[in-house]
Amino acid sequence: MEKINIFEKFSKFTEHWEPKVIAEMNNYQFKLVKIKGDFIWHNHADTDETFIVIKGKMKIQFKTNIVDLEEGEMIIVPKGVEHKPMAEDECLVMLIEPKGIVNTGEKVSEYTALNDIWI
Repeated sequence: MEKINIFEKFSKFTEHWEPKVIAEMNNYQFKLVKIKGDFIWHNHADTDETFIVIKGKMKIQFKTNIVDLEEGEMIIVPKGVEHKPMAEDECLVMLIEPKGIVNTGEKVSEYTALNDIWI
């Protein structure tokens, strides 16, 4: 049982759209990701996905609307809901999702990141 400094973990990587695992609780992983620009449209058929903005601003586009998120705000995207995260400037985000979830859902693209990369 050791504390985890989120900002120290963010300092260990520079790449965008490649989530890094920092902790596990039961079958859930806490991941940090730096985002900038537009991601791809995707969904996660079997699980909800939580986005928590640690630093910066981001948007999540849905088929019917766009949700703006700022520091200290979060959203839970329900399973199966098509979404596209984006950020004009670099944004630091924590994701909470079950272990083994691929960041691009069922789609494979240049944004598909390796899973279970710990920092």
